[in-house]
Amino acid sequence: MSKQTKSALGRGLDALITMDDLNTNGSSSINEVELSKIEANPEQPRSIFDEEALEELATSIKTLGLVQPITLREIRADRYQIISGERRYRASLMAGLTSVPAYIKKASDESIMEMALIENIQREDLNPIEIALAFQILIDTHNLTQEKLSERIGKKRATVANFLRLLKLPAEIQMGLKNKRIDMGHAKSLLSLENPSDQLMVYEEIKEYGYSVRHTEEVVKNINNPQEINEIPKPAPNRPPKKSSGEFDSLKKQLSDFFGTKVAFSCNEKGTGKISILFSDEKELARIMQVFDSIKNNS
Repeated sequence: MSKQTKSALGRGLDALITMDDLNTNGSSSINEVELSKIEANPEQPRSIFDEEALEELATSIKTLGLVQPITLREIRADRYQIISGERRYRASLMAGLTSVPAYIKKASDESIMEMALIENIQREDLNPIEIALAFQILIDTHNLTQEKLSERIGKKRATVANFLRLLKLPAEIQMGLKNKRIDMGHAKSLLSLENPSDQLMVYEEIKEYGYSVRHTEEVVKNINNPQEINEIPKPAPNRPPKKSSGEFDSLKKQLSDFFGTKVAFSCNEKGTGKISILFSDEKELARIMQVFDSIKNNS
């Protein structure tokens, strides 16, 4: 990253949006702009706004006014589009304001997404999926490599790559990440699983049992290395502890002997859990299915 970029990162949006190839000249003094003349940016990377936080901001704005101006661009005569500050714009509407202080900048269509993304990243307002989608749009729109994108937004290339990989997860897991049902650490562990059905299975377990990231890593490791399968370690404190391990060791051995292969357990104190039966190939799977068929026929 260049020295200019590094110094820009410490000064906020106004410094960042002067970076090379961003057409953002025309910054002026603060203007008072009527809210009725402002519209949201359809390319805004942020899609989720916390209603409770908006209400708190609206209460503050009623008392103190809008302390930090929003940033706009003029899209036609007397009409403006938000470049940054949509959260402040929404809260101002809730507070009953009729106008807000704003900077008006000249910016090309290609620059708007990048500028909004930079501001939100600096404020850490975006969830991981919003960031990943914005990164992908920037790459597609500007024909950038991950390396070039990392230079423009002041992030390491590995960080950019990790966010983009999230878009390979099933949609249900992406929604879980957006809604904070899991965090980035869980998602990175799930990406180590090649099969989407395995990813979804472990995702459901994370939600049900409150797996920590470390516990999730162990579960994923067992799935990826079935020949070296080990009993899953104790879950994180936010998950109920296991019952006596001796009871399960005995039952696990009986089932392993019965099926002729290794068996793993995970279980909480309420008795809810999972039994995993190892098979190394289709032939062994067929043999295990025959065991189930014999049980069914003899029942």
